[in-house]
Amino acid sequence: MGISQYLKVIARGKDGARALPREQAADLLGQVLDGTASDLEVGAFCIAMRVKGETPEEMAGFLDAVHERMEMLPASRRPLVVLPSYNGARKLPVLTPLLALLLARRGLPVLVHGTATEDRRVGSQDVLATLGVSAMQALGTIEPGEVAFAPTALLLPGLERLLDVRRTLGLRNSAHSIVKLMDPLLPVAGDSLIVSSYTHPEYAASMAATLTLTGADALLLRGTEGEPVADPRRTPQMDGFVAGHPQRLQEAQGGPLAALPSLPTAIDAASTAAWIRSVLDGTQPVPAPIALQVEHILHLTRAM
Repeated sequence: MGISQYLKVIARGKDGARALPREQAADLLGQVLDGTASDLEVGAFCIAMRVKGETPEEMAGFLDAVHERMEMLPASRRPLVVLPSYNGARKLPVLTPLLALLLARRGLPVLVHGTATEDRRVGSQDVLATLGVSAMQALGTIEPGEVAFAPTALLLPGLERLLDVRRTLGLRNSAHSIVKLMDPLLPVAGDSLIVSSYTHPEYAASMAATLTLTGADALLLRGTEGEPVADPRRTPQMDGFVAGHPQRLQEAQGGPLAALPSLPTAIDAASTAAWIRSVLDGTQPVPAPIALQVEHILHLTRAM
């Protein structure tokens, strides 16, 4: 039937647009992912949702469509920690690879997934490659203590195409929120913990509501420049979800900073990788907010 019937509902402006029920949202995004919607329709969908904003019910439907089509990883022997990495370094070094390696050092299997959405930013894939972690060519079991990187196109090519619409429109779209909530292990036997982040406070409530609605196991925090890693300078609020049930794990740090961590002065992949190595070998301390995040993730994996 095409997606025009849904555009008539969601594309009526900020005040006139209505929300779609979960089933219709899943059908809408499914057609976009399958490539049956025209480029003009996809552009209209992206702009309409940008103006209207996604409800938790719609986001749950979008995730249903993604999980129905995504290539899934085999289950791991321990809960898999999923780190969506799509923003990269802007002013601060991208430290998602450090978080991944610290978790692996504690015996957890870790999947980092992502793609470059802005050419000017340094991504986790670049830093991980410098550290010897190459992108997966095929999906397979991630062992405890191992870090793997999966390009988005390997998980779901249609989702990669939707992310790339930003290069044409110059605006983020629903896909940039979907990738931070999707679970590459959902339909198979095995547990996974999604580490999800938001950039603006207004997204905290909507993302929390979606995690509750979908019954997810997750850690939600305000990440560093959109990455799922705590700001090394100041501890953010962190909320845990076990089967969708929320719990406050960490209050946000207030007041002035007593001291700043010693971070790399450059944000390129080589400089960031060298600094991460210095942390892993004990030459530099683990930034306290990231150390706390590791402990909260371990706590959640034990509670699942």
